[in-house]
Amino acid sequence: MKKIILTLMLAASLAVLFSCTKNNDNPIASAAKTYVIVPGAWQAPYAWQFVKANLEKSGNHVIVIELPGHGADQTLPQTLTMDVYRDKVISAINGISGKVILVGHSLGGVVISEVAEKIPARIEKLIYIAAYVPLAGQSLLDLASTDTTSVLGQSLRPSVDMLTLDVLRDKIIDSFIGDGSTEIQNLVLSNFRVEPAIPFGNKVTLTEANYGSVPKFYIKTLQDHAVTPKLQIRMIAASGLKSIYQLNTSHSPFLSKPDSVAILLTNISK
Repeated sequence: MKKIILTLMLAASLAVLFSCTKNNDNPIASAAKTYVIVPGAWQAPYAWQFVKANLEKSGNHVIVIELPGHGADQTLPQTLTMDVYRDKVISAINGISGKVILVGHSLGGVVISEVAEKIPARIEKLIYIAAYVPLAGQSLLDLASTDTTSVLGQSLRPSVDMLTLDVLRDKIIDSFIGDGSTEIQNLVLSNFRVEPAIPFGNKVTLTEANYGSVPKFYIKTLQDHAVTPKLQIRMIAASGLKSIYQLNTSHSPFLSKPDSVAILLTNISK
């Protein structure tokens, strides 16, 4: 009799253990998210490699977009518009099942806004990081031209044909990654290339029915010399954003504090 009782108790214990294991596995799987990240101007997927690796360790799927005319892409600048950027992101999302967390940095903020206007049902949340947040009818240039204390703004040098924008070499680090290690700063310098200019002047079309229906979050960068905190505050107020976070970093927290960015993205995505 004792043997029977012990056998039943053991079987019950194993059943509970197996049940707990299954239940613990499911929340982990269901918590995994798909992040689509749009880098900013003068940057490319390399800048997000550390955040990407961190998020993927937790089982998330991460796609960092290489915008046309950035990174290794050699699309001619005269063919590029904000719509071309938008369509590149939409194409990537269309290749994914389910909703995505769409993240935009700097220029990427305008891009993700346009994407949300076109495919709002595919986007779970929009997350802006040190990003431009346009209103309907505004362009990045409209917003950036009001940022009178921006180191980046004062350091821009357009090409003769006005198709690209360069940054004074001795202002690149101060503009983008003043709080980064020497190794990280050299990474930015070695990957730097001129920026296509036409998309900066393209005005966005946004509606409350589409773009307005997607939950939005903003991560401020308090030591930003490219998109200054003052401009960030003005854009947040004008857009009516309520879910605000902050990092005490330069314009590129994904390079200077990638762990902090990954934690913040994970918390926002819950």
